[in-house]
Amino acid sequence: MTVGVLWLVSRAAGVVALTLLTTTVVLGTVSTAPTRSVTWPRWARQTLHRDVALLSLGALAVHISAVVLDNFVNVQWYVAVVPFVSAYRPFRVGLGTLAFDMVLLVIATSLMRVRLGLRNWRAVHWLTYAAWPVAVLHYLTTGTDARTPWGLLLALLAIGAVAVAVGARIKAASVPSTVPPAARSGR
Repeated sequence: MTVGVLWLVSRAAGVVALTLLTTTVVLGTVSTAPTRSVTWPRWARQTLHRDVALLSLGALAVHISAVVLDNFVNVQWYVAVVPFVSAYRPFRVGLGTLAFDMVLLVIATSLMRVRLGLRNWRAVHWLTYAAWPVAVLHYLTTGTDARTPWGLLLALLAIGAVAVAVGARIKAASVPSTVPPAARSGR
């Protein structure tokens, strides 16, 4: 059996996208912590978060493009944006589409952050905490590599990393802040 190049590209890009999306969630979670650091200032954490988010979008674009272009499974282009309409594994593929749509919404509103205002932008940005587990579920149910020991380990490490980051963020929020309110808003 010959393995198609596009199939390999879609697998690799999917794994990279999951890794980068997890890193984005972790960085976003810890970059908002109301802490001060001379060696790792908040603006640096937020810049790294944004840059990794853009890299994850690039990996997602490669993953989706390879899946659509590969003719092993017939996945139409609109399946990338309309959830649960794929002829191939409609629910499982639809989870990926749903996660992608939420990520697109977060990125689009991030580009319009100044016009939306911080409160509105933050409300939409919370979708990341819904998009990420949906993406992990897509990986676990659809990804070929999720059935391998290393693929399962990747998923477990991703889940653990986000859990630790969220736990650290909750703990940081419970400690009284020494950062002035203007500095907490990122301005």
